[in-house]
Amino acid sequence: MQNVGNSVLNRIPYSLIDSRPPLTLPGKARVAVWTIVNVESWSPLKAMPRAVLPPPMGQPLLPDIPNWAWHEYGMRVGFSRFLDVLGARNLKATFAVNGTACTQYEEACLAAHRSGWEFMGHGYVQQPMHVTSDQAAAISGTIQAIKKITGAPPRGWESPGLTETDETLDLLAEAGIEYVADWVLDEQPLSLKTRNGSIVSVPYTVEINDVVISAVQQQASDEIYRRGRDHFDRLYLDGARAPRIMAIAIHPYLTGVPHRIKYLEMLYDHILSHQEVVMWTGAEILDWYLDQTRATQQRTTANAK
Repeated sequence: MQNVGNSVLNRIPYSLIDSRPPLTLPGKARVAVWTIVNVESWSPLKAMPRAVLPPPMGQPLLPDIPNWAWHEYGMRVGFSRFLDVLGARNLKATFAVNGTACTQYEEACLAAHRSGWEFMGHGYVQQPMHVTSDQAAAISGTIQAIKKITGAPPRGWESPGLTETDETLDLLAEAGIEYVADWVLDEQPLSLKTRNGSIVSVPYTVEINDVVISAVQQQASDEIYRRGRDHFDRLYLDGARAPRIMAIAIHPYLTGVPHRIKYLEMLYDHILSHQEVVMWTGAEILDWYLDQTRATQQRTTANAK
């Protein structure tokens, strides 16, 4: 256990957000907001990644029809609501997708691609990376499945459940992945060390995330709006001093249901009512951060001469 801790700490040095080289968003924006739509492949013949109903009389059974159908509803109905809500506001999501979901839910994946969404790897199947027998194969299979849909490999990766082993970052970097969403430790992008160069952490969220809000904490239907509004308002205030990244993580079977979808609309409308905000994808945040760090390095080199 000590070795794992040391490896994690060696990936990224500690730095206080106010002590870093300054970053500047276009138009002196205060906040960059990105939406992550998570699409996963659940098998009714296996234990569900999450459940809405406990097993009857405490006796688990397979196939688990009610809990599988709970998720399947999201892909049949809830996903279309996301297309409508984002499309009506001219917003593009980052589409975190299992490799196997690219064929299981091909119609939805093609719709996301037509809408101009960025595709991000989300594991080959919806299971933790630490129980994946061959991580390199799972990463490669996911990349190839996405490439078949979009014509290009994904630049970003979000592990199922944000899980990693000591080797995951190294394997991702070696496969050509440029950024990850697993490290929910900051409000700005940061570079993580790998055994072959670096990979960028783009801020993701476990706070404005409907798995936590609706499935784990079982909050009221409007919580994504109330918490998201308050979260954004504080980032907007702090962003006047140093720009911040806000992530909104949603799943079709949770926020795509009738009693929650209007609160997602309200959250977007609240954010869009503000000036000095950019609505980006993960790749756009990555490119901005890389440009900013290159400019800082060039200034540092010029000043040293």
